[in-house]
Amino acid sequence: MPPALDSSPRSHVPDVQAGLPATRISLTRVGVTKVEKVIRVQGNLYFAGLECFVDLRPDQAGAHMSRFEEVVNEAIDAVVAHESLRAEELAAGIAEQVRQRQAGLRAEVTIEARYPETVPTPQTANSTQEIYVLFGTAVASELGTRTVTGVQAQGMTACPCAQELVGARARDRLAAAGYDPDQIDEIISCVPVATHNQRGIGTLHVGCPENAETTIEARDLLRIVESSMSSEIYELMKRADERSVVEKAHANPRFVEDCVREMIRQVAEGYPELAANGGFVMARQENLETIHRHNVVAERSGDLAEIVRELATAEHSRHHRSIREWLTAPDESGRAADQSAK
Repeated sequence: MPPALDSSPRSHVPDVQAGLPATRISLTRVGVTKVEKVIRVQGNLYFAGLECFVDLRPDQAGAHMSRFEEVVNEAIDAVVAHESLRAEELAAGIAEQVRQRQAGLRAEVTIEARYPETVPTPQTANSTQEIYVLFGTAVASELGTRTVTGVQAQGMTACPCAQELVGARARDRLAAAGYDPDQIDEIISCVPVATHNQRGIGTLHVGCPENAETTIEARDLLRIVESSMSSEIYELMKRADERSVVEKAHANPRFVEDCVREMIRQVAEGYPELAANGGFVMARQENLETIHRHNVVAERSGDLAEIVRELATAEHSRHHRSIREWLTAPDESGRAADQSAK
């Protein structure tokens, strides 16, 4: 006959994670990755992936992994109850609870969520569903909580270099056909000049320091990303919409570098209070080439104050701070991070 199951209280079972490790050294990040959740907010479904980390003291063997899941579920329930999803606020709420429950000096949470939004097409105003990506990152410490709001959107770019080459050839042909210079200028100004195009993927992150009062709206960042490219793109387009998109792109050719600089300029002009209070920005553009097998990429990151100075003086900033450096800076001025870079 098998022995009876032990139904006695388990209070005597030791908390192994809270014990001393064999090697007593602190760990930078311990936690969980690839946590997947589907969140319904105001009728929209958000497919979200999360990462949660806490720093680990040298006298603690391990983190309590089940507490990460508990905190995530509770924070998501709170978001649904308030009928809004701000990825950075959700990340901040989780990070603060993780830090408290895991007794860490610092906790970090990153959220990536895909969601649909219905937008009108440019000419026919038909409704089309577009998929965007939201990012929210938060680091909670004894100083408070730093957050980064991020977005990713797709668009279209038209190559300025190829357009110049094609335009020059067109001018030669028109001259050979007997048109005078004024006529050629008029023709070129009226007829879109061909060039090759790319589908672009723009990513923009804006960071708010501890106790910042600035609110970053994801839709505003999406507008910046899409407007930085030659034209927006749409899943559903009628002929008038297609003509509008192609003509707009060819009238507004941009290199991959132009897209990043335009994102940075709009953030610097749109959030002057962040530049004065220790804010951060990172912009990245990747273009999927059509006449090459490779893609092209450009990016810029750094403190907003530093970027505003560079925009005003055109003097090259020697150190472009990364998101990781900014998130883990000990104070808003980032003196320690700047010293380590020297």
